[in-house]
Amino acid sequence: MELSTIYAPIQDDLVRVENRLKSVSKVDFLHLSELLDYSLKSNGKRIRPVLTLISGKFYDYNPDNLLSMATAVEIMHTATLVHDDAIDKSSVRRGRTTINALWNEETAVLLGDYLHAEAGAMTASTNNLRAIKLFAETLKTISSGEINQSFNAFNLSQSRAQYFQRVAQKTAALFSMATESGAVMSQAPEESIQILIKYGYDIGVAFQIVDDILDFIGTEEELGKPAGSDLTQGTITLPAMFLMERYPNDNPIKRLLDSNNRQAEIKKAIDMVRNSSIIQECYQVASDYCATACRNLSLLPDKPGRQLLIDLAEFITIRKK
Repeated sequence: MELSTIYAPIQDDLVRVENRLKSVSKVDFLHLSELLDYSLKSNGKRIRPVLTLISGKFYDYNPDNLLSMATAVEIMHTATLVHDDAIDKSSVRRGRTTINALWNEETAVLLGDYLHAEAGAMTASTNNLRAIKLFAETLKTISSGEINQSFNAFNLSQSRAQYFQRVAQKTAALFSMATESGAVMSQAPEESIQILIKYGYDIGVAFQIVDDILDFIGTEEELGKPAGSDLTQGTITLPAMFLMERYPNDNPIKRLLDSNNRQAEIKKAIDMVRNSSIIQECYQVASDYCATACRNLSLLPDKPGRQLLIDLAEFITIRKK
């Protein structure tokens, strides 16, 4: 199923979110306006604000507050990407030149800070204390995940538990914030909020696993960046862990630290993963998380959003970019 089909029932609200994103760049300082406009004009899928919109429509909600929260979630996501690219010194994302490559790393860091502040202000505009606290806690969690990843670059002894902790911090936290904040905006009962938190967390983990798979099997055109980017940065993902477990002695990943030609070793690792059952095994892990995510959705009110969440979970495991 295509995302456009899944998004159709909430397309009008998604357009309103896009319009709010455009309004963020309308500031007096020309250079800041250009930076905001460039960063928020994304080729992304907008999955996170969509999750907020869907999660916020099961009960009674204030449309303006829900739109503000969905917009804040997307701005926060954009801020994390801008910071990630600056930290990793990435030059391309989603087929576009990054902020740090077009301007410089210092500008990218400051822009990311500004975007986080903008997201916080938009969250505060809802006057919902739980949402405001959630924003702050999520930002702390994401930052912890980035620090965790930085200190574990090229650490080949990482356990799967460490991998999933990093995924929880860097990716799943924002997905669960998206669903929780939407539910909170609709004054949902706590039981429903917890179901949506669990859903967001689980599909967030699945989303990251699929991202990690695509880094091995995707083309540069599909990914908008070179394949093997994670290994280039020293980020050990689930496919890499499976490869090291399967070939403990003769393994290109284990040779990365000592190699004078890291790209050659990365290419070997990619080829070995592609020519094994590792990809299927990783997809199975992602599918299991998606299945778990949907397990309790039947306890939510019987509204169109329930099926949309199921469709989104299915899309995550079949996407190509």
